[in-house]
Amino acid sequence: MATKYYVVWAGRETGIFTSWPQTKALVDGFAGARYKSFKTEAEAKAAFAKGGVSARPSPSANKPKSQATANASAAPDSDVDIYTDGGCEPNPGKAGSGLALYRQGELAELWYGLYNPKGTNNTAELNALLQALLMAKTELARGNSVHIHSDSQYALNCITNWAYGWKAKGWKRKTAGDIANLEIIQQAHTLYDELKTELKISHVAAHVGIEGNELADRMSIYAIDKQDCDFNRYPAPFSLDEILALRAG
Repeated sequence: MATKYYVVWAGRETGIFTSWPQTKALVDGFAGARYKSFKTEAEAKAAFAKGGVSARPSPSANKPKSQATANASAAPDSDVDIYTDGGCEPNPGKAGSGLALYRQGELAELWYGLYNPKGTNNTAELNALLQALLMAKTELARGNSVHIHSDSQYALNCITNWAYGWKAKGWKRKTAGDIANLEIIQQAHTLYDELKTELKISHVAAHVGIEGNELADRMSIYAIDKQDCDFNRYPAPFSLDEILALRAG
């Protein structure tokens, strides 16, 4: 059966999903829910980029036009919103991870690093998600609500879905062959399983002008350019125009 892509513009979470039961849970009983299915990921991404207005206005609404987020439906909606991304040039090749953290809808921190000269895009995405989960644990312990946004369906599925089956089978796949990126997946899944009742985590469309996703993307490529194996905080104050003008993945 061909994969369908479900766009949720207004629901308990917004984004693009590939599971109807998950999508149904996000929109059932939600006042003003807006959603639709698409046959291809490209169609879903284009529709999501054009689509609805979130229940909360974009935090960039009062910024200069050049700094405004193109898609208000992905506006930060928690005390802390964390956007993650991974890049690789080529794939496999030089890889790096990036992260953008918002507090109360305002950009507060940018992070980059975890350079791997022989990495993959999937590994870079998982590394970024693991760092976000580590930060989420700290923020939740402080009493803050946290929402992690990743543009990698692979990384999200590994941590929130597939890992349960692999773990039940002694960290083995149904078919022959090892699980790629197993060590990172195990660390991230352990954290996710510990935090999942308090944590929001969802897919965000990539490269459609969502500020947090675009900034995380720039940080992942900045990590490749800097070839820094640590995970470093990008120095503030930030000039969004300058950061967004950095190389994109």
